[in-house]
Amino acid sequence: MTHLWVRAEQRPNEERVGLTPAGARALRDAGIDVTVEESSVRAIPIDGYAAAGCTIAPQNSWPNAPSDAIIFGLKELPDDGTPLAHRHILFGHAFKGQPAGQVLLRRFRDGGGTLYDLEYLVDDRGRRVAAFGYWAGYAGAAVALKCWAAQQKGRLCGPVSTYDSSTHLLADLQAELLATGTHRPTAIVIGALGRVGTGAADLCTAMGVAVTRWDMAETASGGPFPEVLEHDIFLNCILARPGTPVFVPSSAKTGARRLAVIGDIACDPDSAFSPIKVYDRTTSWDEPALRVHATPPLDVTAIDNLPSLLPVESSQDYADQLLPTLLTLGSLDGGIWGRAAATFNEHLGRITP
Repeated sequence: MTHLWVRAEQRPNEERVGLTPAGARALRDAGIDVTVEESSVRAIPIDGYAAAGCTIAPQNSWPNAPSDAIIFGLKELPDDGTPLAHRHILFGHAFKGQPAGQVLLRRFRDGGGTLYDLEYLVDDRGRRVAAFGYWAGYAGAAVALKCWAAQQKGRLCGPVSTYDSSTHLLADLQAELLATGTHRPTAIVIGALGRVGTGAADLCTAMGVAVTRWDMAETASGGPFPEVLEHDIFLNCILARPGTPVFVPSSAKTGARRLAVIGDIACDPDSAFSPIKVYDRTTSWDEPALRVHATPPLDVTAIDNLPSLLPVESSQDYADQLLPTLLTLGSLDGGIWGRAAATFNEHLGRITP
């Protein structure tokens, strides 16, 4: 019998999960055994999984799971260097040459395990079967607006934390914007037709922020793009890849601009193809804003697990998207799982000793 083991997330500020109790029941009805670890932080309580008939395991006990179990989590595994013998489903961030990704691949090589990277679960047309993109855009735009509101009071944005729902987030953000006592900012979203851009634009619209929506047609010229500097907030929703235009050059820090806040929702600052050349590291929940120029201020926010600000809604949405693929776990050799394994093996073969 196929056995899916849902591990507790061990990364700070991570309360999401990729399987809901309803999804767990569907998997069990399809003949898939489901184990769910207890978690001190998961936004969806363990009781629902127990009621769905799942086996409940101690938190962080996955290293001792049966060898045939498929370990399922969202974010990084503990960075302890141990070989990885199981088959794992997670966001590995290991296939774009990232240094930490190379370390992860070596751990799989040393342990004989397999990585089914959630980012590379694609259908036969190459489209991802599930993504957190909408909620990344929604939360990313909210944090960028928080950074702008803090600027209006002469401050750098303080720590951010989770919200029980998007309704609570909107109410909190509305109060912060009203407290500035000034006009609403303008924003430009690049990648506006995608999931991430749609979420970012929806949040801005809900807050009464005028949004300029750009996508491939508007950026086809390759730049430069002075229009970006003419908005208060720039929200980047395009992944860094070869050929990505530069939207914010390094000269923007000292040049003439209205731009005050950059929300790099795609968040890939260490890539050579990053379209934003004024910063070089991600930001955190404790310190969401990085000031890259003092006068006039220019702040960058680039948090790499933004959907976690809304852990319940983002988990439910993502889990619903992913469930049809999880239901095919009994056929790992072909289709979506076979393509993901082939991608893993291709990159495994490229790593240095």
